[in-house]
Amino acid sequence: MRKQDLSDFPRPIAGRMESVQTPIIPVIAELIKTHPGTISLGQGVVNYGPPPQAIERVRSLDYASDIHKYGPTGGITPLCEMIAAKLAAENDIRTGQGNRIMVTAGSNMAFLNTLFAITRPGDEVILPVPYYFNHEMAIAMLDCRAVLVPTDTDYLPQPEAIRRAITGKTRALVTVSPNNPSGMVYSEASLREINSICREHGLYHISDEAYEYFTYDGTRHFSPGSIPGAGRYTISLYSLSKAYGFAHWRIGYMVAPEHLKTALYKVQDTNLICPPIVSQYAALGAMETGMPYCRQKMEGIADVRKIILAELRDINSFCTVSPSNGAFYFLLKVATELDDMTVVRRLIGEHGVAVIPGHTFGLNDGCYLRVSYCALDRHNALEGIRRLISGLKAVVM
Repeated sequence: MRKQDLSDFPRPIAGRMESVQTPIIPVIAELIKTHPGTISLGQGVVNYGPPPQAIERVRSLDYASDIHKYGPTGGITPLCEMIAAKLAAENDIRTGQGNRIMVTAGSNMAFLNTLFAITRPGDEVILPVPYYFNHEMAIAMLDCRAVLVPTDTDYLPQPEAIRRAITGKTRALVTVSPNNPSGMVYSEASLREINSICREHGLYHISDEAYEYFTYDGTRHFSPGSIPGAGRYTISLYSLSKAYGFAHWRIGYMVAPEHLKTALYKVQDTNLICPPIVSQYAALGAMETGMPYCRQKMEGIADVRKIILAELRDINSFCTVSPSNGAFYFLLKVATELDDMTVVRRLIGEHGVAVIPGHTFGLNDGCYLRVSYCALDRHNALEGIRRLISGLKAVVM
């Protein structure tokens, strides 16, 4: 047998990951680390933690029982029952009628599970731009193609553009409402039309609703999975990370058509086996507090939003701000010849404030910046936005 030549090991990485963009949040985190004192208006994480009931649920567990063993692949029964009640009361989605719940380790896993279940290599998935970057990354990882469809000047979907993007290879269309990164909330009429397009063309409608509770000024969130008959082709994704201050615990859930059960269970069992049991009981405690806990916490975020919106008016001569009415982001389009990463690096290095560059969301026709306002208290948010404004004036004017 010929001896293998190991002189060039380890060899350069080759394969499907080469085509996947690098996650931007760790990149920005490293830049922040080299500039102590930077205020981050970057990552979308709330400034509060879970309700006390979540922690009490964990403390009250019987750790001498079967808590340390594997659990059901799709989630523990009490949590699934709690989710079903929440979906019926708040989203007008009835489960068990041709669809089912699966608990996942965050809604990113739910999205990846979905792609594994419904696509083959070479299939296409339509993403309105701006898209959530982890969605585009997951599509690339599975050797599928993200078909990018422009939105209008307010970052709202254009149904006719969606229709034109459909081909024989299209398997699904993704909506994120309230939207990351624009903060826009899609209207019920728009989501109904998009869902109807999916029905007409035999496509799955993947509806990411991680920010469902974050709406302002009377804006209303709508779940397309509530449309009669839509449960056969609509896959709805949810997360506890945002509203319940639950990011560390990694619990999300999905509602998917019953005919995808076997495929989804294959994926989850291979990748995760089951969602962490302790986290699921913490989630049960959190959801028992319900929407009132979330709404109370969001009052502070809404106040910070108003402050930032008022401050941003000072740069409207060279910066367009998205008319955000949801999530906890503003998307800025800055009138400059500089690319977005150059601006981001200078804001961090010279002005002590961090934001996220727009190219990671598919915005490549100018300098776009995503501003997140949920992680800071009122004082630090005001200081952060003032640094951003003065920094942008210095960098681009």
